[in-house]
Amino acid sequence: MRSHPSENESSTNPIMNSRKAHHAEMHAPALSPSVEEFESSVTVRSGTKTQPRIPEVYHIQWGATAWLVALHLGALAAPWTFSWSGLFLCVLIHWINGSLGICLGYHRLLTHTGLEVPGWVKYTLTFFGVLAGEGGPISWTANHRKHHAYSDQPGDPHSPHEGPWWAHMFWLAFSTDNGDFDGFAKHWVPDLVKDKGLMFFERFFLPIHIAFGAALAGIGYLIGGQSLAISWLVWGVCLRMVAVLHVTWFVNSASHIWGYKNYETRDDSRNLWWVAIVAYGEGWHNNHHALPRLAQHGHKWWEFDITFQAIRFLRALGLATNVIDLASYQEKLRKRAERSASEAA
Repeated sequence: MRSHPSENESSTNPIMNSRKAHHAEMHAPALSPSVEEFESSVTVRSGTKTQPRIPEVYHIQWGATAWLVALHLGALAAPWTFSWSGLFLCVLIHWINGSLGICLGYHRLLTHTGLEVPGWVKYTLTFFGVLAGEGGPISWTANHRKHHAYSDQPGDPHSPHEGPWWAHMFWLAFSTDNGDFDGFAKHWVPDLVKDKGLMFFERFFLPIHIAFGAALAGIGYLIGGQSLAISWLVWGVCLRMVAVLHVTWFVNSASHIWGYKNYETRDDSRNLWWVAIVAYGEGWHNNHHALPRLAQHGHKWWEFDITFQAIRFLRALGLATNVIDLASYQEKLRKRAERSASEAA
């Protein structure tokens, strides 16, 4: 893993000095301190596409690999274990885990601090995110902040430049933290590692899944016997998690390959409508990379963002405050322009 660039290297950063730097990047609202520091210190080649270097050392993550293989094998049993209640659980928990847990909790709240919520709401959303099966909140957010810092450049954990399948899923089988997860986490998410609640969810990721699966199968057994227990386990756990995983992975792969741009960014992020549908608004990916701290990913009237609707609902209930949406961002720009005009007068 790359360390912080030196002061001299940072001062010659072509992104910082290039007049081609995107307007949105120059005027975007401040990121959370740790993310802002990392994004401003990255040295990348401006105006060209560079082939991300293969990290010097690959460490196979046997645990993560076994986890993903087991989930996919379990999902293969879906045609032989179908039940309508199992399908209902699959769809319902997919939304809870995918939209509320990953998109809202892990991504827009923890990674980019695009809103503020009470502690119990934060931990509830984090619990939903854990059950998505994509890793604990610390590892997930650390990898995502690193992705934004090096997006489609050397150091990006999952750039399609190294192949679409690498970006989609194969990167998860490897680790380049040299076995120093604590150092990796402290480097990328120093604000989150201080949170004992989030660290609890990180440490007990697997036991939480075992307990949830056992509870779901147990309830199914009490209601409908062994066949329903197996159906709920396959559809409510394995198939549902595989579906959530691939939906998230399409954001990393497809949304950096196909689609259109509203903003000229330094990476290959794109807005891809069908990913936005299945990924609860995350497919408006170019918008997000241009203005990463915004909790609102759809910037055109027709770019529907269902996760942002959930955020609006929480705000209406008084459970979400300081929500950074497009309107508040534009208002900030307007006030800044007025201030500049008055100072120049």
